[in-house]
Amino acid sequence: MNNGNATAKKVLVGAAVSAFLIFIDWLTKRLAVLHLKNQDSIPVWKDVFELHYLENHGAAFGLLQNRQTFFIVITTVLLVLIIYFYLRQIPDEPRYRPLNLVAVLFFAGAVGNFIDRVKAGYVVDFFYFVLIDFPIFNMADIYVVIAAFLLIALGLFYYKEEDFERVLTFSK
Repeated sequence: MNNGNATAKKVLVGAAVSAFLIFIDWLTKRLAVLHLKNQDSIPVWKDVFELHYLENHGAAFGLLQNRQTFFIVITTVLLVLIIYFYLRQIPDEPRYRPLNLVAVLFFAGAVGNFIDRVKAGYVVDFFYFVLIDFPIFNMADIYVVIAAFLLIALGLFYYKEEDFERVLTFSK
């Protein structure tokens, strides 16, 4: 397969996976609005995990409440950077497929919450670990956390310094 076809395939796969993940995030948030809003929490595992509707006007852990313009600007910049790295910096080679997956997960998570912020001015959260009183979160948040853990694990156990140098060298 020539380089143009490989790049086109990478773009199509990344777009399809992103679209699917964004759809799952959107669907779960719509279900939360329909079935959880203005309702009591639904215990999934008593005293451990429940579905609890929350309109989050801030960031993770409720930080920076009501700073939607700030979040929209920062998210836009981050999305441009993710797209740039995915398309231009991360090689389209089997060794770098895990890093491509990390980029797609970050992208889908950012877009999922970005849509809520632009459309409603808040993000719908609904997963709540009661046992540890963990902040309420959603599918987009899960994508971002998985991507962050994968990136850390890949950096520690899979990629070597020269792999990251290759990705972070901007002379292509």
